[in-house]
Amino acid sequence: MSAVWKYYKVDDNNIAIAKCEICKLGIARGGKEKATFNTTNLIRHLKNKHPTQYSEFTQATQPQTTQLTLQESLKRREKMPRDSAKAQDIIAKIAQMIAMSDLPFAFVENPGFLMLMEHVEPRFEMTSPHYFTEKALPALYKKISDNLRVLLSDAPHVSFTTDIWSSSVAPMSLLSLTAQWIDSSFVLHRATLHVQEFRGSHTAERIQQSMEKMLNNWGIDKQRVHVILRDNAANMKKAMRDMGVPSVGCVAHSCQLCVHEGLLSQRSVTDTLANARKIVGHFKHSPLAYSRLEDIQMELNMDIKRLQQDVQTRWNSSFYMLQSLLQQKRALSVFAAERTLPATLTAHQWELMNKIADVLSPFEEMTRDVSRETATAADVIPAITVLRRVLSREDDDDQGIKTMKRTLLEAVEKRFADVETEPLFYIATLLDPRYKDGFFTKSANLLLAKEHLIQEVAKTEGRRAVSTVPEEYEAAAEPVSKAPHHEACSSLDIAFEEILQERQSQGRSVSTTSAETQVQTYLSEKNTPKKSDPLQYWKEHAYQFPSMAAVAAQYLSAPCSSVDSERLFSAVANVLDENRNRLKPDKVEMLVFIKKNIHFLL
Repeated sequence: MSAVWKYYKVDDNNIAIAKCEICKLGIARGGKEKATFNTTNLIRHLKNKHPTQYSEFTQATQPQTTQLTLQESLKRREKMPRDSAKAQDIIAKIAQMIAMSDLPFAFVENPGFLMLMEHVEPRFEMTSPHYFTEKALPALYKKISDNLRVLLSDAPHVSFTTDIWSSSVAPMSLLSLTAQWIDSSFVLHRATLHVQEFRGSHTAERIQQSMEKMLNNWGIDKQRVHVILRDNAANMKKAMRDMGVPSVGCVAHSCQLCVHEGLLSQRSVTDTLANARKIVGHFKHSPLAYSRLEDIQMELNMDIKRLQQDVQTRWNSSFYMLQSLLQQKRALSVFAAERTLPATLTAHQWELMNKIADVLSPFEEMTRDVSRETATAADVIPAITVLRRVLSREDDDDQGIKTMKRTLLEAVEKRFADVETEPLFYIATLLDPRYKDGFFTKSANLLLAKEHLIQEVAKTEGRRAVSTVPEEYEAAAEPVSKAPHHEACSSLDIAFEEILQERQSQGRSVSTTSAETQVQTYLSEKNTPKKSDPLQYWKEHAYQFPSMAAVAAQYLSAPCSSVDSERLFSAVANVLDENRNRLKPDKVEMLVFIKKNIHFLL
């Protein structure tokens, strides 16, 4: 409320009038409604009729200012020492900003940034780019790595991904190592440990030496290595085998090889894809053609969308290219009637493109599923089982793509023939409450998987790995809430639900030992919904199944693809670009390490 009301009171009969407490005169408040009331007339009346009170009013409304002493004024102009806590905190935040935003170190000399810092903290004196590269960055790296070492030291089992990447803007190859593990509270952690320089020939022997050095650097012995996800290259396979650590190939990479075989198996399919590439390439290389296509899209009241060019090494890019062409079929038909295209698509080829997209859709969905950050080794067997069922179904619409579909199924059978006999996959699948024993295609494989799981539970039960069961679970856990199943909306979802329904009616064997009792009791319970979190289940059932929970913490820590390493190299490409192609490998590693692991500092 304004200080002027010290001298006025609202008229009881008319709120649009304020009575002066000094002379009792009524003064209009500036309107007839509350929205228009103001104090201008009231202040003017004080000024003209009551100068003494007006002087009091102006003094009350002026801000109280305290004049600084000469010593205080000089102190405010002094630059803070670089080694002071405040200066070091500012330097650390700037170093974080450089790493997280992919900024060059010379950014600290940018005039605009200096102007901002002068305004925010005039006493801070900006340091040189050299100081950030040689002091601030290593200090931040050490702080994060120290925190990470503590967390890793408590992890009984750690899963890894690795890959090799070569830069296109600098003569540099990098070897990655990412880690993930589940802690005692059943929380999944991910960390980037290395993106170190890998010089010379990429032989299995050199890969092995580098991998062992990286693991030793973090104090991780081979007994704690649960599995290493790698690509399917022979040098990687041999390196892991010679190291004596478990390793499996990337599921997404194997899926890529399957689709590549299928796309090349039928001449009509390859011809259609070739014509599609020519059409998309025409618009990619001609801004004028794209402009005309956009005009047609607007005339047809279509969304303005650009065509997507495929990349030979990524099959899903061919799928997205076909989708973009099918979405713009009307606009392309109008364009072709008015302009010349480097290739034309016949009615049969348009129909064939639609069928190809339908066949590839389950592969694209599966690739997305196994590439999610939350995807684990438990997702592999169910995904392959569902994919096999979808591909084996015969449909009247398969005319024209039967060879392709058959070849895809054969490729899946060949490249994923051993998934049900790989311990990493089958134990993880059994321990995922969404899947359990419902997706094994052969009874012999299921029997082997159950026997192996019982053995693992028995070994863990003997050791009583109490460290994997948090203290807060000493009391009986509440049962997992059963969320309703989501309605199936894709071919993979439909097949998933069908397989679960078929398996649920099968009987369970009678158990005898404690480990068998735990396993059979767990398997006899109803599966949790597909969208539920398996780690949340084990967090809530750690008291009921203590030994199984410990095994679950080990096996569900494994990813099913090396996508983490590929995402890591995408981050590297943003750091080591054409504008910073002279960065040294150790600085590249520090910048990426900080960017990917900053959450261990905050």
